[in-house]
Amino acid sequence: QVQLVESGGGLIQAGGSMRLSCLASGGTFSQLIMGWFRQAPGKEREFVAAISRNGGFKFYADPVEGRFTISRDNSQNTAILQMDSLMPEDTAVYYCVAALRNFYDSEIKVWSTYDHWGQGSQVTVSS
Repeated sequence: QVQLVESGGGLIQAGGSMRLSCLASGGTFSQLIMGWFRQAPGKEREFVAAISRNGGFKFYADPVEGRFTISRDNSQNTAILQMDSLMPEDTAVYYCVAALRNFYDSEIKVWSTYDHWGQGSQVTVSS
C-alpha cells in the first residue's frame, strides 16, 4: 500500500516562496504518476499540478501556471511542489496524490483518478 506524507507547509507573506515535499513509501515510486491538489476553506478541492513517471511531462492548473513548479526525484521517492509569488488566494490545504494506472489527459484534473493521497499540508499566505 502506497503511503504519501507531505511536509513543508506553514505561514508566509504574499510574494514569498514555499516548497512542499511528498515522500512516498510502500510502492515503486517510479511507477507512480504524482500530483497535487488543494482545498481552500469553503471551496471545492481543485487540481494544482501533475507530473509523469519520468518527470518529462508536467501539467498545471491555470491559476498556478508560471508560479508553481512540480518536480520529482525518483531516487529519493519524493515529489516537490515549488511555489513562488504566492498570493493570499493560494491559501489552502495541499494534498499530494499518486496514480498507478495510465489515464487520459481529460482525467488529470479529477481527484478520483488518483489511487492514493496524503493527509494534507496547510499553506497560509498572508496579505
